Amino acid sequence: MVAGKVLGLSGLLTTGIKMKNKKSLGQNWLNNRTILNHIADLATRPNLSLCVEIGPGLGTLTSSLLRKFSKVIAIEYDSNLAQNLPGSFPGKNLTVINEDILKYDFSSLNEDYVIAGNIPYYITSPIIEKILTLDNPPARIVLLIQKEVAERIADSRETVLSLFVKNHATISLDSVVGKTEFTPPPKVDSQIIVLDPHPPIIDDKIFKFIKLGFSNPRKKLIHNLSSLKSKNDWAEIFNRLNLSPDARPADLSLNDWQRLSKS
Repeated sequence: MVAGKVLGLSGLLTTGIKMKNKKSLGQNWLNNRTILNHIADLATRPNLSLCVEIGPGLGTLTSSLLRKFSKVIAIEYDSNLAQNLPGSFPGKNLTVINEDILKYDFSSLNEDYVIAGNIPYYITSPIIEKILTLDNPPARIVLLIQKEVAERIADSRETVLSLFVKNHATISLDSVVGKTEFTPPPKVDSQIIVLDPHPPIIDDKIFKFIKLGFSNPRKKLIHNLSSLKSKNDWAEIFNRLNLSPDARPADLSLNDWQRLSKS
């Protein structure tokens, strides 16, 4: 997974151990301590002592988190990184678990917690979906993700992902992190996104209907839903709900989708 890199700080880079990034795991090392500290600051919540870090990598974000939290559980998929990380923080309350974050059992946590991490672009959506639908969701989630994806999540022009996230959390976009801050530099910039979970606004079962509506995002929604009812029937329903018959899937809010699904 992805983590940071800062010269001259505690961590694998100062122990003489050289770790090569694995492109297949989306590993790009962040090399700006100010940004790493800022992520840790954003994750801090009153009276919470536990942070779960996704993909600690070389441990430089871990270092910042350990300054803010008395306990850190770091979930690392790369077995070599997971094996070497504990030795970089002797005496610290750090637990490193070598596991796929999508398989980690969060129900094992018996106290409130937050999540922080610099996560690979290719697995962003599955990670967000998992942590927002946990039975014991975190108090806050602070992630460094691809800038385009962060903007898409927060945009008023909706996607299935943006609607899903908004259904489960309040979204705040924070600092943009340029690709030159990473080693090796990725092809795109990143951005910090902060998610504060809340109870779902609509039933997640409605997302099966929403996904059908987005089957062809550029077409009129009435066309995409024509397998359920005739276009004329949908036109009457749209008129009754004060929705434009020319609406595209991106035009509808969560409440619009809920009303439409019940029609």
